[in-house]
Amino acid sequence: MKHLNRLFIVLLLSFSSLTISGSPRIQQASVYTDNVSIGDYLVSEKYDGVRAIWKAGRLVTKTGRKIFAPDWFTKDWPDVWLDGELWSKRQDFEFIQSTVLSHQPDDKKWRKIHYMVFDAPNNEQPFAKRTQYYTKIINALNIEHIRPIKQIDVSTRDELLLLLDKYVSIGAEGMMLHKKDAVFQDGRNDALLKLKPYMDAEAVVVAYEKGKGRNQGRMGSLVVEMATGLRFKIGSGFTDSERNNPPEIGEIITFKYHGLTRNSVPKFASFLRVRKQE
Repeated sequence: MKHLNRLFIVLLLSFSSLTISGSPRIQQASVYTDNVSIGDYLVSEKYDGVRAIWKAGRLVTKTGRKIFAPDWFTKDWPDVWLDGELWSKRQDFEFIQSTVLSHQPDDKKWRKIHYMVFDAPNNEQPFAKRTQYYTKIINALNIEHIRPIKQIDVSTRDELLLLLDKYVSIGAEGMMLHKKDAVFQDGRNDALLKLKPYMDAEAVVVAYEKGKGRNQGRMGSLVVEMATGLRFKIGSGFTDSERNNPPEIGEIITFKYHGLTRNSVPKFASFLRVRKQE
């Protein structure tokens, strides 16, 4: 298994190197905790798409890779630094990822993609003012596939959790909280928080376990390894097609879980998707 560990390290180092040398400045979300003062934040839906930055006439991923969108998609976009998600609809991540990360744009598929904007980092005002700024600019464009994300004022934790339940019930991934008085700063900080009904993480596939019962003759569980070296099994969340053609050894997957055991193993881990490098 040493070669797999080396592969995982190489992948992480390659990704790290890319973010240092070629990636745009982006703000990264911290995880919401109960000690947050809710009234200090604006809340919006968390769109499960591909992060995309529009700047200097280029549309790129969060790691600085070019997004090969059709020419019409970015035609007449403003000369303004925008941050957002390329997104089609709720619970459609695999379609979004395969469409927007392809080097050969499929015009028909791109017609289903929207650019959901949640920030205009070049504006030096606090976020509450920036959201008014980007909303005004995008609405003036009157282009159907580029849209400002709606920001909601919430006063209490109970209101926030009710809002989370409402959006999750219709297929949303969770909520984002932007601190109203925060000026843009890149990196991870408490000016941007994410709130989900579950936690998620990534791990590399290192082995398979054969299935039993209805899964006889195909993959039953993945054995995965996290960057910490922790290994455990994931046996749920797979479609029949994914069990017949499981993620390859060495691929990085995203999984969801609900807390940790006393041994720091993710509880109720469930497969979400193979994570392509953005």
